Amino acid sequence: MPHEIHGQLKADDGRYAIVVSRFNEFITSKLLGGAIDALVRHGCDDSTIVAVHVPGAFELPLVARKVAASGKFDAVICLGCVIRGQTPHFEYVASEAAKGIAQVADSTGVPTTFGVLTTDTLEQAVERAGAKAGNKGADAAMSAIELVSVLKQLDGVS
Repeated sequence: MPHEIHGQLKADDGRYAIVVSRFNEFITSKLLGGAIDALVRHGCDDSTIVAVHVPGAFELPLVARKVAASGKFDAVICLGCVIRGQTPHFEYVASEAAKGIAQVADSTGVPTTFGVLTTDTLEQAVERAGAKAGNKGADAAMSAIELVSVLKQLDGVS
């Protein structure tokens, strides 16, 4: 029988940073609230959570990398909201944010989760920030909790 490793949803001994975009703040504030709520509900002491605010989604990777490289956090949760407009700007920002956040996790080894909404409409963003489709900030926090648990277990595997 193979040895299986499953992440546990316990955040009681973790240190979490949340890097959140101010652009579309009426949405990102809801994502931030959802992420903090998920962390606290799973045992994280809110005094160990640090929220870092950046101008927009494009700036998330730079700050996430600095936070991850500091060695002070077990995971970094990135939150933002990019709503499609009538120019190609949406594609550039969404693509670079996604690519940059993935590179942070890959280059630092620190779980870095993607809670950036990329929607066609404001209504879709509202639905994903706590309405019909749940709260994607909470989802990103849950992924971070699980990844921290998996990595801790892997540290003990020889």
